[in-house]
Amino acid sequence: MATTYKPGQTLVCTVSKAPISKGATTTIERLMRLDPANIKALRRAQRMRRQRMVVYNRGNRDWVSREKPARVVYVAPGKSWSMPYSLALENDLKRVAAFVSIKAK
Repeated sequence: MATTYKPGQTLVCTVSKAPISKGATTTIERLMRLDPANIKALRRAQRMRRQRMVVYNRGNRDWVSREKPARVVYVAPGKSWSMPYSLALENDLKRVAAFVSIKAK
């Protein structure tokens, strides 16, 4: 993949096939979290989790019952997202190029 993208340019990425390795899956999930819609959903899920947090007393100390975090992003063939390109993402995009098709917007 030649870097023909400019910093700040919006990229539309689509998962073409599911990766087998755990490392590639987590890299794709991390890239998916850069989508502005996913950022908004994760921020809202965190806020709602904080509102539903139960604080109770145990041994005269406050304990917190926390929910598990939301699974907003997941890797499946056909899932697509958009994200702004930066030079720091170049190596990650090269590593997952076999599993993701990238188009400049």
